[in-house]
Amino acid sequence: MVSRTNKFRGRSRYHGRGKKAGRGAGKRGGRGNAGINKHRVMARIKYMPGHWGMHGFNRDPSLRVINVSINLQQVEEMADGKSINLTELGFDKLLGKGKINKALNITVNEASSLAVKKVEAAGGSVNLAGSDDEWEEE
Repeated sequence: MVSRTNKFRGRSRYHGRGKKAGRGAGKRGGRGNAGINKHRVMARIKYMPGHWGMHGFNRDPSLRVINVSINLQQVEEMADGKSINLTELGFDKLLGKGKINKALNITVNEASSLAVKKVEAAGGSVNLAGSDDEWEEE
């Protein structure tokens, strides 16, 4: 039995393959994302929604508040004596992850309520250095 392509050998111009098949990726319209803005626009709209345009937003840098935080478990490892000043070490906020067994006096700008509870339960205290809130009414 003769193969299909051999039937067309010498009998037609394209040997049964059509005009563009067999020349790279011509019949399928290119490779990869080729033609996605021209002849394959509807495929992009249907299968890749949200491809064009802007996504999300960025706040103005003057409005961004980025805290450098540290967890209790790390503070206990870092503390040498009875007190530690996290503000001098470059930390802004104390978070309550982990256990603390030492009675430490910690000075920091901000602290979560869980962190304060855990430190006080261990017999220590948290001094909030940056507690001057300009929006607070008196």
